[in-house]
Amino acid sequence: MPERTLAPFYCSGGTRTSHHTGIMFAFLAAAVDVTDQTSIWEQVDQKRLQATVEKLASFNTRNTNTPELGQACDWVASQFQEIPGLQVETIRYTLPSSRRVPVTKEVPEVVATLPGKTDRTLLVGGHVDTINMQADIATGRAPGANDDASGVALTLELARLMAKHQWNQTIKFVAFSGEEQGLVGSTALAKIAHAQKWNLEAVLSNDMVGNSSNKAGQKDSKHVRVFSEEGATHESRELARVVEWLVRHNIKGFGVKLVFRRDRFGRGGDHTPFVEQGFSAVRFVEVHEEYSRQHTPDDLPQYVDFSYLANNVRANAVALASLAQAGPAPTDVRIVRDQSQDTTIHWKSTPGTRYALYWRETTSPVWESYREVGETNEAKVTLVNKDDHVFAVGAVGGIPQEAK
Repeated sequence: MPERTLAPFYCSGGTRTSHHTGIMFAFLAAAVDVTDQTSIWEQVDQKRLQATVEKLASFNTRNTNTPELGQACDWVASQFQEIPGLQVETIRYTLPSSRRVPVTKEVPEVVATLPGKTDRTLLVGGHVDTINMQADIATGRAPGANDDASGVALTLELARLMAKHQWNQTIKFVAFSGEEQGLVGSTALAKIAHAQKWNLEAVLSNDMVGNSSNKAGQKDSKHVRVFSEEGATHESRELARVVEWLVRHNIKGFGVKLVFRRDRFGRGGDHTPFVEQGFSAVRFVEVHEEYSRQHTPDDLPQYVDFSYLANNVRANAVALASLAQAGPAPTDVRIVRDQSQDTTIHWKSTPGTRYALYWRETTSPVWESYREVGETNEAKVTLVNKDDHVFAVGAVGGIPQEAK
């Protein structure tokens, strides 16, 4: 990314560091040993995305109540199994009877794991199931090209790209089911993660990420919305904020539109059960939805903008590549409350971890400044008033922790 001049900055002890932002692209490229200077997110295969969406949409339905759901899961699992290094499993959970479930049954969803150097874990996924609200659940055509074959295609493509490299963090790629029956599959997996004490640091849910326009004439192929909520037991809002920062500085002509809500009115997504279990989780979704093609037989591949979908893969890849190499987050991040034109911050560090500072005006929803400070547990930003700014510290590439 282009360098930008920031306010003068000093590490603890008065040693002056660079006046310029760190080059995020260079950090990420070095982190994954991309020796040909071609980044992971530049290797996205748009034709492969299209082929995946078309294959999934060729099932008459993928409704969780139907045999076709199992067939679709088998196909997705077979695609994961073709990727060297992945550990693939089909888990089963109970789908209880409800308004959209005539009979209680056991149903599948697919989880593929790319082991990392540590048990610190990231999860990315989309839901493989579909629904047609205008027809019989067993026989009604429900292609679900955008909702959510687009998210599953994105997840498969990310698995292919990320599996080419060794990461610090373990990464799980998931094709959820039961989403259309009330987030049942993601709820089951989130409960497993909680019960088994997964060291799960971030969840990226992608649900409807292939449509860039609607019939009302609205179009935005340059942004994806990322929904997040605040909470005392998770860092979902800060996860969203760092995703926006990473995409802004690594993908030319494409960006994140932050939405500070759990989800859209009256609807939900597979990130929410993880938030409810205390994990940091966000939802990626297109900016302009076309409601007439949701939960209808008209959700077809011909309406998917595959160039836009490819950019959403890139946005996720930038975030995953950064998070997957980050060291442990700092703890007890504190601002020194002195009366000064400078701002000094202390935190508890982990040996061997490099840290970075972020700051923004109190009225800004996004990070405006960034500076790497190295392996230290304190830093000073000169001539930046603590009263007018929000500061945070993160391991380089990781989720920043707001200074209090």
